Amino acid sequence: MSAVAKNSQKKSQLINGQVIAAFGRHFSIETEDGEVLSCVMRGKRTGLACGDQVEIKSTTPGQGVIERIKVRKTLLYRSDAFKEKLIAANVSQIIIVVAAVPSFSEELITRCLVAAESEGIRVLIVLNKADLIEPTSAAADKLSLYKELGYSLIQISAQEDISELYPYLQGQLSVLAGQSGMGKSTLLNTLVPQAKRATAEISEALDSGCHTTTHSRLYHINSDSDIIDSPGIQEFGLNHIKAENLAWGFVEFHPYIGHCKFNNCRHVSEPGCVLMQATQDGKISKRRLVFYHKLLNH
Repeated sequence: MSAVAKNSQKKSQLINGQVIAAFGRHFSIETEDGEVLSCVMRGKRTGLACGDQVEIKSTTPGQGVIERIKVRKTLLYRSDAFKEKLIAANVSQIIIVVAAVPSFSEELITRCLVAAESEGIRVLIVLNKADLIEPTSAAADKLSLYKELGYSLIQISAQEDISELYPYLQGQLSVLAGQSGMGKSTLLNTLVPQAKRATAEISEALDSGCHTTTHSRLYHINSDSDIIDSPGIQEFGLNHIKAENLAWGFVEFHPYIGHCKFNNCRHVSEPGCVLMQATQDGKISKRRLVFYHKLLNH
């Protein structure tokens, strides 16, 4: 077979690959043999996320066209009334990174947890900047509720020691999530030095961080473990989760769902609501019920 014929045959073959970076309508695809191609979707289709498994066709050296998205195991995304924003596909674990400085949003944590529960994704909460002893102690007290609920919670300092994190990463495709300024990029750079993600100073006046990550990207930690770094999240819309399914995103609600007096109970003020009664009896945190009501009304 001539070289031209071989090249033509190669172009017609479907190649398996994984999305390792997403830039709008352009994607970096890593093939099974480790080659990275710059690809676009066939036609005008969108809806591709970092971590997606795809089939592509090579077009020119270093470039290709995505022909098909394989069935996803999980899809983490946020949504409002107008649009959806894909975060990562096929992840087995979401790592919610928080810190005492700047202040973290407990509502954002709750939203991430609900999204994770809806997709069956395991959760790890990482309290970063543990070297800041006093503010970290107060933050740990607030986060203790989530440990009581069964979520894994660890304290680390991304600039000093992250050894406690490694066992949680092994064998997982994890995605880092959290507000800007929590130290996600510093953590990623410690895990994967060649990543060289940009970091930024925190504004004490505004009690917030600056966006330094502009697109999601997948990195290999070892042959069995990968991690996706995503842009800082200030809001996590859950418009795609129906009101009647929202309570399932709260793990401590599960024993009470379906046992209320009314089948369509929204657990707000209905008579005979066992979930409301459980809260009054101290079996459910009032903080969590407040967050549930807040999400229900948005």
